[in-house]
Amino acid sequence: MRLTAKSYERVKLIAENHLKPAFSGLVKAIRKVDVQRYVTERSGNVKPASVAKELTTLKHMLSLAVEWEIIPFTPAQGVKGPKLPAGRVRYLQATELRAALEACPQWLRPIVGLAVSTGMKRGEILGLRCLDVDMSHKCLMLPQTKNGEGRIVHLNKCSLDALRSVPIKADAKSTDRLFPGVTPEQVSVAFQRATRAAGIADFHFHDLRHTAASWLRMSGADIHTVAQVLGHKDLRMAARYQHLSPAFLAEAVSRLDTVFGTLRYLDVTEPKALPEAVALSA
Repeated sequence: MRLTAKSYERVKLIAENHLKPAFSGLVKAIRKVDVQRYVTERSGNVKPASVAKELTTLKHMLSLAVEWEIIPFTPAQGVKGPKLPAGRVRYLQATELRAALEACPQWLRPIVGLAVSTGMKRGEILGLRCLDVDMSHKCLMLPQTKNGEGRIVHLNKCSLDALRSVPIKADAKSTDRLFPGVTPEQVSVAFQRATRAAGIADFHFHDLRHTAASWLRMSGADIHTVAQVLGHKDLRMAARYQHLSPAFLAEAVSRLDTVFGTLRYLDVTEPKALPEAVALSA
C-alpha cells in the first residue's frame, strides 16, 4: 500500500497514539474479541469515520503480520466497523456559483474554477506544477494523489480558461508551482468569506468537488464515470450522487418496455374490471 507523506503521517499517528497503547502485548496474543472491544470502546468516544480509519490501519498491520509469518491468521477477520453516515452532498446552482466567483479575490478565481470544473481536491490544485499541465492535449498529470497513485485529469473549456488566467512568470521553471505561496488555509478562509459575501450559507471549498460530481450526475453520467473523474477507487464513494439523476433512472426503467413489450398483448396485462365486493352475511 503506497501512501503519500500526509497519509503516512496520519497512519503513523493512529498507530502510535491509539493502536500501540490498546494492543501493547505480543501480536500473537491479540484475539478477535480484543479487536471488537477496541472498536466498541472507540465508537463511544470518537466519530465513526475515525474508528473506521483506525480499524483499517489495524487490519492492514495484522495482514502484514500474516504475510511475514508472524501470526498464522489475522484476528481482525470478520470484525466490522461502525456504520458510516451518508456522505455530505452540498452543491451550488449555476447562479450561486457565479455569485461566489464574483465575490472571490482575483487570485482565488482560477483555483475555484479548477475545483468546480474538474472535481479536483484543494491539495491537488495547489500542488500543480508547470510540468503537470498539458494544454495541447487538454489534461493535467497528477503524479501522486491521496491513494498513492497518479491520475490524469481531463480539462474542459472552463478549466482551460481558468488555467489561462493564472499569471506565470516568464522565467518560471517547469517544476515551479502554478500557485506559489498559496496555502490550503488561505484558500479555505478566502473562499468562506466570498460565499458569505455572496449570501451562500453552509458551503465549503471541498463542496465544489461535490458540485462538479453532482452536475456530472445530473447531466446523465453514470457513477462509474463520476468515480473516475473524482479519482475514487471505490464506487461507494460516488454512490452518494446516485439519487441526483432521476431522469437517467427513469430512462433506464423505460428500457424494460422493449423486453416486456409482448406482454401487452397477453391476457395477463389486459385491462379488466375489478369484481364487485361481495357482502358477507352475518
